Amino acid sequence: MRSMSDDHTHVQEFFSARAAAWDSRFPDDGPAYAAAVAELGLREGDRVLDAGCGTGRALPPLRAAVGPSGVVVGADLTPAMLEAAVRAGRDRDGRLLLADVAALPLRSESLDAVFAAGLVAHLPDPAANLRELARTVRPGGVLALFHPIDRAALAARQGRQITPDDLRAEPNLRPLLAGSGWRMTSYVDEDDRFLALAVRES
Repeated sequence: MRSMSDDHTHVQEFFSARAAAWDSRFPDDGPAYAAAVAELGLREGDRVLDAGCGTGRALPPLRAAVGPSGVVVGADLTPAMLEAAVRAGRDRDGRLLLADVAALPLRSESLDAVFAAGLVAHLPDPAANLRELARTVRPGGVLALFHPIDRAALAARQGRQITPDDLRAEPNLRPLLAGSGWRMTSYVDEDDRFLALAVRES
């Protein structure tokens, strides 16, 4: 059985090797990120976390949504990804944190929303990690689990087939979220995006 630190090392190695070329590999994802951020229903002055922010592609639309008085934080486990975010100038749109979503250095109930692109598949302990995200969000706050392509296309890109135990399948994700302090409110798995929205239960 792999330890948690093995999982972290594997995730860091995977993303460190890809960080420099990440944005150029997926140059057309910007509008999909902006559309997904719009679904969060953020307001001027809101506080939002981009969990597993990578190169920070969600930070500009998140900043636009919350305005200059809002708070945008991007957290990622991989230094090379955060360095790529700085090179792209996205640190101007949010504060970047080298942090593990399993233990966030954020106060309980200090956020209005969490945006998480491509995160779920990389969580070492999904139930506990989603519970930690819930801890940081006020009751009634929102979580968006996003990917700019659907599950089938993502699996094909990774050279595999979708299996019934896929965490992102609705019958698996709904109870996983429910057991972690979230209530799923919508689920979309279409050609051009995967987006599951959930509300933080009180």
